[in-house]
Amino acid sequence: MDLEKAIQGEIDTAYLYQQMVNLLEDPELQKFYGQMAAIEKKHIQKFYEKILLSNPNFKIREPSGRAKTIAWLGEKFGTNIILSVLSDTEKSMTYATIANKTKNKQPIDGHEGRHVSILKSLKSLSGSNISKIEGRHRTVGGNALRAAVLGANDGLVSNMSLVMGVAGATAQSAPILIAGLAGLIAGAISMALGEWISVKSSQELYERQIELEFEELENNPEEEKEELILLYRAKGFSAEDAEKAVEKIWADPEQTKQVLITEELGINQEELEGSAWEAAIASFFLFITGAIIPVFPFFFFIGNKALILSVAFSTVGLFLIGAAITLITGRSVTKSGLRQVLFGLAAAGITFGIGKIIGVAIA
Repeated sequence: MDLEKAIQGEIDTAYLYQQMVNLLEDPELQKFYGQMAAIEKKHIQKFYEKILLSNPNFKIREPSGRAKTIAWLGEKFGTNIILSVLSDTEKSMTYATIANKTKNKQPIDGHEGRHVSILKSLKSLSGSNISKIEGRHRTVGGNALRAAVLGANDGLVSNMSLVMGVAGATAQSAPILIAGLAGLIAGAISMALGEWISVKSSQELYERQIELEFEELENNPEEEKEELILLYRAKGFSAEDAEKAVEKIWADPEQTKQVLITEELGINQEELEGSAWEAAIASFFLFITGAIIPVFPFFFFIGNKALILSVAFSTVGLFLIGAAITLITGRSVTKSGLRQVLFGLAAAGITFGIGKIIGVAIA
């Protein structure tokens, strides 16, 4: 195991847990994340002591730029971004620990995945606690961050491929510009419509499931109560604790409904409240953001100059998208950026070659 890399992961994780404390208003959640941060700081100290044995001059570094960027995004757009990244980070650290112990024939004691389990449990907390998270922030989770990056990537790669395909078939700039703009508009509309249908159909499905669940609650309240007790027992509650928890929940009809939605149906209330139109508009502009890059030079230049600038701008855009993906994956910026450039240019090269063949055949 690379101890210096591992300690940086612990530093970043402790920093993000502390950011959760700073951004939340609920005292219970603040205490929870504060305790998680304290545990990570103990891990940092243990790694530090190990590193000093081989490198006495080692100094503990500040949180990485990636961690600070995630914290900034969490402050601006909602703590779900930080929570999602923390969950992914804890998983990767768990797998690395298990792999290292297996390699060195050390016993796996079950502690490795505990933070992952805790974070999963937090995500399934009832709406009564989650709703206490600071309301002034718009809730945008890690999935939204992925959607933003991938939406821009789809626009860039698909439209660059289209532009290069037409450029292979003709040397005239006007047809290339027209095709690029047509691809931009058509792709953006398609993305927006697809996102609207996806969100709307999911909401309608969830609403129907909730309607059926409430009918069951009204017609068979005791059976629903027993099911919830069994659910809590499956999560590790003792029979007595599960019954006490459910009795407390059942005393409040509104809380009962919220818990059934979250626990039995596994539905996040925020998904019901999200606007399909907002998702569609966001997808529309995210696609355009990427798709405009390969077309832009053709507004001002013609011929090979426009084509070369299109490839250059697209290459920079691909690298930046690859770098942005590392906010999610935590991988090397250079490696991720270059990989994205390689795949994007390969797609553009293939379509350019096809366009060349078609252009020659037509001529």
